[in-house]
This record gives sequence, C-alpha cells and structure tokens, in this order.
Amino acid sequence: MSKTEFPPGWCSVRLEEIAEVRLGRQRSPKNHTGEQMRPYLRAANVDWGGLKLDDVKEMNFTDAEVETYRLLPGDIVLGEASGSPREVGKPGLWNGQIDDCCFQNTLIRVRPEPGIDPHYLLLVLRYEALSGSFARGARGVGIHHLGSARIASWPIPLPPLAEQRRIVEALDGLLSRLDAAEESINRSVKRAGHAWGSVLNSVARGDLNRRSVQADLRLVSEVAEVSGGIQKQQKRRPVENSFPFLRVANVARGRLQLDDIHQIELFAGELERHRLECGDLLVVEGNGSPDQIGRAATWRGEVEDAVHQNHLIRVRPGGEILPRYLELVWNSPLVVDQLREVARSTSGLYTLSTAKVKSVKIPVPSLSDQNALVEDADVWETSVDVAQGALQGARARSRLLRQSALRRAFVGSLVPQDPADEPASAILEMIRSGREQYGRRRSSHARRKRTAGMSAEIPPAPSSVIAPIPGNAIQQEFEL
Repeated sequence: MSKTEFPPGWCSVRLEEIAEVRLGRQRSPKNHTGEQMRPYLRAANVDWGGLKLDDVKEMNFTDAEVETYRLLPGDIVLGEASGSPREVGKPGLWNGQIDDCCFQNTLIRVRPEPGIDPHYLLLVLRYEALSGSFARGARGVGIHHLGSARIASWPIPLPPLAEQRRIVEALDGLLSRLDAAEESINRSVKRAGHAWGSVLNSVARGDLNRRSVQADLRLVSEVAEVSGGIQKQQKRRPVENSFPFLRVANVARGRLQLDDIHQIELFAGELERHRLECGDLLVVEGNGSPDQIGRAATWRGEVEDAVHQNHLIRVRPGGEILPRYLELVWNSPLVVDQLREVARSTSGLYTLSTAKVKSVKIPVPSLSDQNALVEDADVWETSVDVAQGALQGARARSRLLRQSALRRAFVGSLVPQDPADEPASAILEMIRSGREQYGRRRSSHARRKRTAGMSAEIPPAPSSVIAPIPGNAIQQEFEL
C-alpha cells in the first residue's frame, strides 16, 4: 500500500509482522515418485475466482516436510511469478479442502497470525495484485518474480480486528453486486459476439437482410493466389536491408494489431516476391486452440513495404472476389468449421498449410451481390461495435468502482471507526509476545532433546503461533 494517513487505531505494518511468509518447496524429479506422495498446490490452481482444485498434482513429501509445507485453513497462497504482469501475486484462500495438502515454490504461503482476519488480508493482497502494485514490485524480464522476501516486507494497512470484520462484511455486499453486474456484462458481450457470427454466416449463405443471393462453391485456389511467408532465422536479423515484418501476433480475427511490428532483413528479389498488397488476406497457419485456427484479417496497406512470416498464409483475391467479402466469409463460423476440419492433426494441434487453404471451398456470388452483402454487413458491424464499446465501457467502470471500494476500505473511509475497538497496536503486541513465547518454548524443547542425547532431527516448525481461526472466518472463501 502507498503511504497514507490512517484513522486512529490503525497502523501500517510489514506483512511479516502479522503473518508467516514462506516460499513453497521446489519440484524435483527425485520427488515425482515415493512412498509418501502428497497433494500439492501450484500457481495453476490459483484463479481470480478462487482456488481451482480439479487438477491437483502429487509429489513425495516426508513427514518433516509436510510439517513445513502443509496448508492450514486460513492460509493464503499467492502466485510467486508469472509471464503476465496482471497475474503476479494473485492470491487465493485455503479452506482445508484436501487433507495434508502442501504447496510448490511457484506459490508463496501467507499464514495470518491471531488477530488478523484471513478474509481481510486476502482482500488487501488482491487489491495489491489488481492495482498492479505487485507487478511493479516484481523483478525479472519476461517472467516477473515477486519473491518471498519482497512480499514479507510489503506494507499492509492494519485496522482493529473488529473493523477488519466490518470491512469484510461491507465489501462482501458491494463486490457481490459488482460481480453480478460484471457477469451480466459478460453475457451481453457473448451475445454480441454471437450476433456478429450470425451476420457473418448470413453473408456466407447470401441471405443477410432477407436477401436471396445465388453463389457457386469454389475452391480458394480457383479465385485467389495462396502463398507462404518468410521464415525468421538468425541471418535475417535486421542490419542493412530491413523491412516491416508481420507475425501471428499481429493478426486477430477480422482486424490487425499493428502497435508492435518487427523488422526483418531481406535479400535480393525478396521484397518484390513477398511484399503485401492492399486486399491481401493474412491467415494464421496454426494454433493450439481450434477456435483460433485460420483466423484472418485483410491488409489495407497500413505500413509501406511490409512482408509476413511463414506462420501466416497470404491469400490474394483475384478479380472474381472482393477482399472485404473474402474476409467476412472466411471468418464466418461456417467456413471456420471447415478450416478446423482440414487443419485437424493426430497430435491434437490444428495446422493449416498453403495446400489445405487452397482446398477450402467458399461461396462466390456475382461481384454486385458481394458488394451488396458487404454494405449490409458493414452497417451491422457498426451497430455491433457500438454495443460492444458500450459494454466495454461498463466493464471498465465496474473495475474502477471495484478498485475505488477497495482503496476506500484500506484507508479507513469505507466503514465507520468505533473508538471502543481494541487498536491495531494491541494486536501487534499480542503477536510479538506470542512469537517470543513460542521461541522460548521451542528453544527449551531443543535443549531437552540434546540433553537426553536424542539424535533425531527436529522437524522444522512454523515461526508463528497458529491459533484457532473463528469458524465463520473460514467457512467459505470471499470471492472478489
């Protein structure tokens, strides 16, 4: 949390002052099998909506390791690293769903001390993740690492325990209403997508706006020129003769994303052979997702002298087909189903080739009918875009309201303060006293074992005193 003026009774603390922070155990081939296989959580099990426990792996943990890495009800697990900044530090609350479940080093366990409501701490950590604070505090290039030491020193706003619970209760109502609103928005976004898919199918069938257009099914090879692109190699690092180079990442379904265009070195004659022309349809060659196979967009000359990589297939329409009509039909669910079928492979991947693209059949009506269908579709697209823009605006406002509610909660302006509440400083003193007493008990126990001549190693123990958590605090996970 950023520095701010807190209400009376509040204080700012480091996370390690109010919770035990521990990185999980590293996964190793030697632990893939053994006599003490135990379930464990990894980063893939933590989602914004809660923990996903439909795919929990196992590895070998000794009894001593279980004592160190076992998850207890009320524990919070955070993603330690991610390739996506938005996912860094994403937290989830453990409610004891699986016995003797441990955790891997892709997660950091945060175990709240007595006097700290786990749901309150979960909300604070989620706010830090959602607001991008964890991402900004992470280290690394490509993979963003938080690290247990960084998390341990993270500043946390600490109100009295009674106010922690009031904040959780207030946010429960506010965020539940926002959740319902966002779910409604998501359903509307899906309906808008389905509506546009219906428009595209109507173009392919020739019956958009109750038209009755006759068309012949033609092979793509009969109405267009199909060619591959340039393979990216070390020798093509841009040096003296570099040109704009479109990649798979630049091609979405029905639109190009040109904010990040790479450069590639070309040699004699290659620009003339591979230069993109207005009206070229760029088709994605392969994708692990069958829904994305063959997605395509039309090149409209946005960048001069651009070429494309070999994972994009160029379809250059001839005189019998309009580029915009080709793009609409190509992205219609009817043609996408055909693309998925020809792209299917025994390995589970979906891959197109120039030969497969040439074998696809598309409806080709007269040019005048194509033009009429395109004009009708463009009107529909404008309406769908307006609706989707409004929905995206509503979604953005919902996110801002969510962050505003969380921010207000953690600066003390969401719920009223009660002067009768035991201040946060008393909680800190109780935690410090408990840790000192636990440390003295542990030291005394270790001395007795050494005096008795016992050679067995003492299993690692948590550095905090884990008091029973009130039942109503762990019955169900608070969903942000």
